[in-house]
Amino acid sequence: MSLDLIIPAPSATDEARRQIEICNACRYCEGFCAVFPAMTRQKSFADGDLTQLANLCHNCRGCYYACQYTAPHEFALNIPAALAEVRVESWERLARPQALARLFQTHGVAMAGLLVVALAVFFWALGALRPVEGAGFYAHLAHNTLVAIFAPAFVLPLLLIALSVRDYWREVGGGRVRLAHLLRAFDSAARMKNLSGGHGEGCNFEKGDRFSDRRRVFHQLMMYGFLLCFASTSSATLMHYLLGLEAPYALISVPKLLGVPGGLMMAVGAVGLGWLKLRADRSLGAARVWGGEMAFVLLLGAVALTGLGLYVATGSALVGPLLAVHLSTVMVLFLLMPFSKMVHGFYRLAALVAEAGQPAPSSANE
Repeated sequence: MSLDLIIPAPSATDEARRQIEICNACRYCEGFCAVFPAMTRQKSFADGDLTQLANLCHNCRGCYYACQYTAPHEFALNIPAALAEVRVESWERLARPQALARLFQTHGVAMAGLLVVALAVFFWALGALRPVEGAGFYAHLAHNTLVAIFAPAFVLPLLLIALSVRDYWREVGGGRVRLAHLLRAFDSAARMKNLSGGHGEGCNFEKGDRFSDRRRVFHQLMMYGFLLCFASTSSATLMHYLLGLEAPYALISVPKLLGVPGGLMMAVGAVGLGWLKLRADRSLGAARVWGGEMAFVLLLGAVALTGLGLYVATGSALVGPLLAVHLSTVMVLFLLMPFSKMVHGFYRLAALVAEAGQPAPSSANE
């Protein structure tokens, strides 16, 4: 009588550890991105070390196409996918509540879509209680009503993210932060250095073994477009409360000069990133969360496009329904920040700060 032994599959962390140890012995890809110099500091890797390496990885995939140990070799290395799985697991594990994070990662499109529809109906119904006075958007929803709704929807998710990043810092053993570490990390993030590839020619995300800088450009359009829109909202808030200048604002005004270009940049970035995700090989990332990542891109695009549409429709009968849809997309983006890929910016910045505080990596010849 024979008994079949069932050997459980290795966890994502154990598989990443196996692959990283092989990479550390080879070191052919040492200059490709921040991951490979960082891994040369040690010969064995604790779980926290792998979490840090995974969040340093930007999934540019250059190492995969340069590697001589990918399948069908017996080592079957796939570092982009291995680190992507660890990275996503770290976001899920450190999020609060974890169940909601896991749900969004696997059912992101449906979850975001349902929330947008439900909140659009809510804002549309709320518009029936329109204020007696008000111009522009405030003719449909009072300013104080919007503040009462959106302030907690923005602040509470940020608090959850702050708690998650604190736990991340403890897990990876982040040390004391100095100004020089912050400056180096922000410089790397602003230039998106790790999306430029080992030779500065771009990465291999959507073109296999051919270099492309498109992903970096679309990421920069998205990031800087979002920052411009955030600056637009912040400037409008200051103008409202400090200067007594209430919306709507003219085209030649700080909020519009920041918000319109920012919205256009976000829209182009969202279309570009969505297009690249459709072209890219899913097996080189965390395939199980592809839907959640695509939902995040679509949500950012919806925020930008509805905001631009709202500006174009100013003074028409479309303002009411467009305002309800735009506010619902913004609200969903805020509410899902701790669980969607929006959180990756916070973790990657933390990873870059932690890396900036580490000693210089050892040479491959040591």
